[in-house]
Amino acid sequence: MFTGGIGKMVQTIAAESLNNIRLFTDDALKLLMELPDASMDEVYLLYPDPWPKTRHHKRRFVSPTTLNELARVIRPGGVFHFASDIEDYANWTLAHVVRAPAFRFAPEKPGFWHEPYPGWEATRYEQKARREGRPDQLLFQLHAGLITRIDCSHVKV
Repeated sequence: MFTGGIGKMVQTIAAESLNNIRLFTDDALKLLMELPDASMDEVYLLYPDPWPKTRHHKRRFVSPTTLNELARVIRPGGVFHFASDIEDYANWTLAHVVRAPAFRFAPEKPGFWHEPYPGWEATRYEQKARREGRPDQLLFQLHAGLITRIDCSHVKV
């Protein structure tokens, strides 16, 4: 958790008198497990910690367990948005998602996942990376199909 980011967000919420935002600063899986079925229209996972060392991959947010919970809480027809500037983590996420029957990844054309999706707002970090000529981020939307409780515990990655 980036405490500086949380502090800035709290200031913005107060300054703009927003009353429909709640912050949860613990493990997001704990929150997902408590949410009611089909209670979310969209879920955003933006630039998650990539845990690049192989021995730490088990700490990555995207897993059969979290996808199972996301499938349960996203309403049918809802969307799971993902963004990363780490190609390995984007590949990891896609490999898990294509094995999860509740999600559909349907790119419109080759390279589509490098283009911002509608409503995308670039972060300051992303803008800086683009100015410095670093590789594009990988963005994709995963559409939730008919959502039923799915068991991905048998999937080995």
